[in-house]
This record gives sequence, C-alpha cells and structure tokens, in this order.
Amino acid sequence: MNFNEEQKMIQETASKIAREELAPRAAEVDRQQIFPRYGLQKLAEAGFLGITIPQAIGGGGSDTLSFVLVAEAIAKACPSTALVFVTHGVVSRALVIAGGDEQKKSLLPAMTMGKKLAAFAVTESSSGSNPFAITTKAVSDGDDFIVNGTKHFITGAEEADVYLVVLRTDQAKSPADFSALIIEKGTPGFSFGKKEDGMGLRGTSDGELIFEDCRIHKTSLLGVENGYLAVMPKFVGLGMVGIAGVSLGIAQAAVDAAIEHAKSREIMSQPIGQYQGVQYLIAEMSTSLAAARALTYSAAQQMDGPPPPSPLPLYMAKLYATEMAIEVTQKALQVHGGTGYSRELPLERYYRDARGLTLHFTPSEMLKGMLGKMLMGMPPF
Repeated sequence: MNFNEEQKMIQETASKIAREELAPRAAEVDRQQIFPRYGLQKLAEAGFLGITIPQAIGGGGSDTLSFVLVAEAIAKACPSTALVFVTHGVVSRALVIAGGDEQKKSLLPAMTMGKKLAAFAVTESSSGSNPFAITTKAVSDGDDFIVNGTKHFITGAEEADVYLVVLRTDQAKSPADFSALIIEKGTPGFSFGKKEDGMGLRGTSDGELIFEDCRIHKTSLLGVENGYLAVMPKFVGLGMVGIAGVSLGIAQAAVDAAIEHAKSREIMSQPIGQYQGVQYLIAEMSTSLAAARALTYSAAQQMDGPPPPSPLPLYMAKLYATEMAIEVTQKALQVHGGTGYSRELPLERYYRDARGLTLHFTPSEMLKGMLGKMLMGMPPF
C-alpha cells in the first residue's frame, strides 16, 4: 500500500520510538508486570496519544490508518504498550464523537498530552464482553446517578485516570438500552479490586473496577441516556482495527526473528533456511501476515470514508488478524526449535501476547457469530 507523506512520517517516528525506547524495556515489562508509563509518555511527547483527536481540540487530526500504523509499530516492540495505546485512543474517539463540550474541554487536552490515561470498562464476570448481559447499574437521584457494580479484566485498571463505563440506568426500558458514564479516578465510591496475573500482555495492568454507591453527576453521561448502542460502532471500530494493528506488529516481529534465525542457525554445516520445511513455514507466515495487513489497512481506510461505513470489514480484520498472529508466532517458535521455547528469546512472549488479543475488544467466537448473522442479513445482536 502506498502511504501519503504524513503517514510515512508517522510510521517512521513510531518505529523509531518503538525500537529505541520500548524494545529495550519490553522483556522487563513482561516479567515484572510493569505498567509501561515511560513508553506511553514517549508516545505522548510525539503526539500519538491524541493522534486521531481533531486539531481544533488540540490533537493530531490524523486518519484511522495512521492510528493503526502506530499501533503496529509499537506492538512490534511492546504489545502491552500498544494495547494501552489502543484503549486510550478508543476512549478519546468516544469523547470526540459523543462527549459534551465541557467533557471535551476538561479531558481531551490532558489525554492528548498523556497527563490523563483512559480505560474502557465493559466486561463483567457474569457477562464477559456481551453488553446485553451487563448488570452494573446507575440509579437516578436528582441531578446525580448512584452507580453500583463491578467491571473485570479492564486494561489500565488502577493505572488509568479516566474511565468510560458502560452500564444500565434505571430508565432502561429494553435490552438495547445502555448508557455510558465518564468516571474519573478518585471519585468517592469508586475503588479497585483484584489485579490479574495474566498469561500475556502482562504490562497492561488488567484488573477490577468496583463501584459502591458511587455518586456521579448526570453531566458525566457520554451522549444521551440509553443512547450508547447508537454511537458505540463509531468508536469501537477504532478498537477493532487497532487490535488488528497490534496483531500485525507482533506477527511481523515473529516473522523477522524467524527469517534471521533461519539464515544464521546452522545444522549439518548449512543454514536451516536451506531446508524446504523451514522455507515452507516462512512462506506460510509471510503470506498470512500480508493478507491480514491488507484486510486491516483496507478496513482502517473505510472508517474515514463516506458514512455509514459497514462494520463487516472491521470485524473481519479483527478476527483474521488476531487469529493470524497466533498461527504466525507458533510457526516462528517452531523455526527456532528448542531455543524458541526458552524464555531467553522473545518468541514465547510473542505467542503469549498474541493469544490474548483474540479476547480483547470482542472475542473471536462472538465476532464469528456476529459476522455470520450479518452476512445472512440478520441483526448482529
């Protein structure tokens, strides 16, 4: 794909930050479960935390493909940083699309500069990622809502500052009536529970958000009450292609490592890359990666096209790219043999990180069900 000059510059800058600032710390982030605040600040200094926020509000005003290019470049070095970046970008886009003037004014400049990090809270223990089963509730009390409930597996959990919390209000009259509140850290009644000890993406600080009689003014509503489902596709789609971009970055790192190893590792006095079996693996990995990249870039470009964009390419890109990353990292590990299974090399980390992406921003099985229904002309939910 041919990029314009701005996209080339963004990709080059993100790659430089990833290579010089993120990659040297990635293994430690994983081993010690360190939230990558240092790397996020470097991204903020480059203007990437506000890359899709309009320039009139202080952001970069770049397109969705540029956002994906940054996510891909970061993930090639540190997928944990990339996932936090994507989540932050989704909440930023939500505020741009549905936020009130005061919300935009008070939050977006700080979010762009990295002074406030954002988290997206949908998942619950009894509902998973299915919003129709959420139980967190906000009860009207004069000019306020009283919020009660618990959110699980939230990226950025205790490390974030601003939370987009999806819930139901006492005015909900149908299963499709959802609302979203913007809740900031430090609000009375809002606390944090268990921090997850995950298999991969260990720097994302996934954990619980607990709301116990948490009083929030009604001006904290994102958009209108019961209106979340109408605006959700306009910003959750950014998460879909963002996660696809993260998958591309992980897979590219795995392919690069496999090719380098195939050239340098010798058995019986010749590089293993001379063996047809290894060549097959590298050909399969590279082809799958190229297909996922084409699908993802196309979906990203569509998001900035004439409305309303179809969600099908977004769902397909997320589904295919995340599953592709598991396949590619597994084969790259196989190329490395026993050394790939060792924690001395990053291959096992690539595999663990890739595996988690099939669960974030709608699990693969839910996406398949949604896609199947839509392709047959049925509502996705």
